[in-house]
Amino acid sequence: MAQALPVSAAREAKLFRNNRSQAVRIPVEFELPGEKVLIHREGHRLIIEPAPQKKLLDILRGLEPLGVDDWFPDDIDAGLLPATEVNL
Repeated sequence: MAQALPVSAAREAKLFRNNRSQAVRIPVEFELPGEKVLIHREGHRLIIEPAPQKKLLDILRGLEPLGVDDWFPDDIDAGLLPATEVNL
């Protein structure tokens, strides 16, 4: 179960323009992790929250499969000493 975060007192922040977008300067005590956020409206409130981090399986699912020729070149062992036989 997720642990509830403490509620902090409201604080005024500065709005400014960045090209054609409006931006807000977030005070350090409200800093969010990561590089992206999700933003949505609830009535007159704007809710800004950290974007969920991608999970490893989602990243792996998005990769293109490697072809056999892409994975190991034919001469991968060129220049190596001959293999030594091992008795187990």
